Amino acid sequence: MRMSQLFGRTLREPPSDAELVSHRLALRAGLVRFLGAGLYSYLPLGWRVARKIETILRQEMDALGAQEMLMPVMHPAELWRATGRWYSVGPALMRVRDRSGRDYALAMTHEEVIAELARREVRSYRDLPRVVYHIQTKVRDEPRPRGGLLRVREFRMKDAYSLDADGDGLDAFYPRILTAYERIFARCDLRAIPVEADTGMMGGADSHEFMLPHPAGEDTLIRCTACGYAANAERAEFRLPEVEPQLLEEPRPIATPDCATIADVATFVGVPTSQTMKAVFYARAEKAGDKKQEAELVFVVVRGDLEVNETKLRNLLGGGELRPATNDEIRTAGAEPGYASPVGLRVRETRDGQGVLVVADRSIEVGSNFVAGANRPGYHLTGVNYPRDFTVTLLADVAQAQAGHLCAHCGQTLVAEAAIELGHCFKLGTRYSDAVGVTYLDQEGHERPVVMGSYGIGVGRLMAAVIETHYDEHGIVWPPALAPFDVHLLTLGTDEAVQAQAEEIYADLTGFPKPVRSGLEVLYDDREESAGVKFADADLIGCPARVTVSRRSLEAGGVELKARWAQERRVVTPESLVEEVGRMLGDFQPPGTPSASATMRS
Repeated sequence: MRMSQLFGRTLREPPSDAELVSHRLALRAGLVRFLGAGLYSYLPLGWRVARKIETILRQEMDALGAQEMLMPVMHPAELWRATGRWYSVGPALMRVRDRSGRDYALAMTHEEVIAELARREVRSYRDLPRVVYHIQTKVRDEPRPRGGLLRVREFRMKDAYSLDADGDGLDAFYPRILTAYERIFARCDLRAIPVEADTGMMGGADSHEFMLPHPAGEDTLIRCTACGYAANAERAEFRLPEVEPQLLEEPRPIATPDCATIADVATFVGVPTSQTMKAVFYARAEKAGDKKQEAELVFVVVRGDLEVNETKLRNLLGGGELRPATNDEIRTAGAEPGYASPVGLRVRETRDGQGVLVVADRSIEVGSNFVAGANRPGYHLTGVNYPRDFTVTLLADVAQAQAGHLCAHCGQTLVAEAAIELGHCFKLGTRYSDAVGVTYLDQEGHERPVVMGSYGIGVGRLMAAVIETHYDEHGIVWPPALAPFDVHLLTLGTDEAVQAQAEEIYADLTGFPKPVRSGLEVLYDDREESAGVKFADADLIGCPARVTVSRRSLEAGGVELKARWAQERRVVTPESLVEEVGRMLGDFQPPGTPSASATMRS
């Protein structure tokens, strides 16, 4: 490709609202262009990178025996209604209506469609197992698109789906797909960590995310450096430290004027925050049909030094939408905002019973003589103990794991770090099969539900993650497997001999008009620009090998060859260029590695 003919251009400065490195460099290098909030066009350079990522995805999926197909972006609403996700997903699912008044969902994922296909195509155990995949456009109404390609409203995703006769089949395949994902990320030169994760709107029994620790990440990775336990913060478990048993006191009201926070209360009473009980109120709405039900109040009690994990809470309650409850809603239940506790309230004994729905975190069982609200303005109670002084509807783990907590598996200290989610694998089980009616006949002629799995990787996010971890002060440093071109060829000066040599090298490397079958892809900067502009653009775009033809190089016996990640430059003969470039690509060193840094200092 000649740069004089390339559609798109590099930018000296990125837009002011581009905060992340990957966003700035993708715009500056001419990979993508902004269209609207969360919407980007891929220019030719960016699309070449995306296609190379997709090639790796296809190769690894094909190696598993998966079969590529293609499913529509627009789905009949009936399928999403059948699984319940038309109502439970919320505004992230974009809905449209055609001219006849029929409702459709714009695909944010394809579980409903693959289930419908399996219902039609799978008849007996002989049709199982099967694995299919596609690379298709997805649409999600992100409320706050950010970070360029990291969080968008329209994106391409590779999603694969496994169909098995039973759970044993899914369990046998699941480690194979995890291993394939590890290979995919390794081929993109990313050190992704598989972690336990929440199943979220997808449902199912189990899931794993592949997370890349990075400051630009929106997710939080919780892990133990001692035993290797790792989980998304939405799923992470932790162990509460042991406490010394105490003689139980009797509840006693105490005035706590001007105590607006848990810390204020603890300081005023003279106890640590771990000896207080925090009351958190939510209003939960569960959608049924097309009409939103009236929200119910959810009273959550957690130890004062902990925070509520809303994902765990939502899962415990069976889904729905949570929002902070209003003061009026809290008072209607008989509690006092800022001074609330379940003590003295009529607590609902079962989910379907009467009274206040109280969810307590298991942390209230670790400790005694807690300070809790008195449901009276300006007052708290001391000496509160569970279960002597109050009851709860549900007792479960609904607390947020944080750095410094103890690992639930080995007892060592957990660490937390920001991370980018690169891929997600789900054991769906029969959640969609049961909803859509996907069954098969087993060897005895009995009807059984098909067991499903779902496995996704976002192409654009993967590209952004590579840029976030492969750059220097000059621009992108692409791993050879993903670079838009292998070689960035440029000339200095207008000398006819220089131009003639460059044209001959371009023809030799690209194989036209006299092919040498080099297999190399070349971006030829044939523009009438200064040396500074050409070098700056070469570093910005980040192709692995830079070949410079100049009068000086010709006088030295050839052309100048430089690796993007190193400072060393050397002159090689045109006849040896293909071999030298191939060797260079095999010696790739990502930015920041000791060997690369040493080379850059040399």
